[in-house]
Amino acid sequence: MPSLMTQKNGDVLVAYFTDAKILDEAKIQQLSEELTEVTDRVEQGKLLLNFNDVKFMSSSVLGRLVHLNKKCKEFKIDLKMCNISPEIMEVFKITKLNKVFDIHSDEPTALTAFHKRGWFG
Repeated sequence: MPSLMTQKNGDVLVAYFTDAKILDEAKIQQLSEELTEVTDRVEQGKLLLNFNDVKFMSSSVLGRLVHLNKKCKEFKIDLKMCNISPEIMEVFKITKLNKVFDIHSDEPTALTAFHKRGWFG
């Protein structure tokens, strides 16, 4: 079973995680490969990762997300994240990754954020 399902929402490619727990190394490796494939399919330079179904994830997933963020910057892809559970968000805060990633509370808010420009949107 794939670790990610994708769907176009206007000009944004939205990737949904399919696993509630991303813990074992084989799953993390599969996820990493699928994230690479997804970035290759981004057409309009906008990618949203929706964590809605993720309840637990290994800290090594954070490393993969940091790598993904670097790749997105390199290829001028605007990367945003949404629906991160409070428990996982706490890990993002402890590691200060909440300052690195553009994180939004839900998908509609994140999609709107792609289209805001300048200081006042």
